Amino acid sequence: MLRQTVFLKDFVLRSELCEADTAAVGSLIRETGFFSVAEQAVAMELVRERLIRGAESGYEFWLLESPQDLLAYICYGLIPCTLASYDIYWIAVLPSMQGKGLGRYVMRQAEESIRKAGGRQIYIETSSREQYIGTRLFYLANGYQETSRLSNFYAPGDDRVTYAKIL
Repeated sequence: MLRQTVFLKDFVLRSELCEADTAAVGSLIRETGFFSVAEQAVAMELVRERLIRGAESGYEFWLLESPQDLLAYICYGLIPCTLASYDIYWIAVLPSMQGKGLGRYVMRQAEESIRKAGGRQIYIETSSREQYIGTRLFYLANGYQETSRLSNFYAPGDDRVTYAKIL
């Protein structure tokens, strides 16, 4: 995949990771208040996997940052054993920057990268908890459709909701 850095006003969008990104992603994920300690560890592990194994890790990233902070990021990859199906593993925006189009911006960057790589469909899964209503509405607003719901997947009363978008 093409690696690049794009400068936007006071922001930098980049697809290459550096060592400091593990802590930056961890901080951003914690600040959202959405993710458990175990989920935070997984988000940081995907960054470490990419740093250690590079493209072989199967994880791709777009990070949008200001001079002070990581503002938004997305992690995605080709689903193993598929020809053209991709998962979006993580997307998060700093709470103070939510609602300003940054999530949509990094989502579009990932979708375009997936399209250029020959991807045909994208899947995202999330929780059915009330806390995630904004997340689910974000996916719908970005052209994703709910395709499945697995009852009590994460915990009693917490379904896994899967969304898909055909490119």
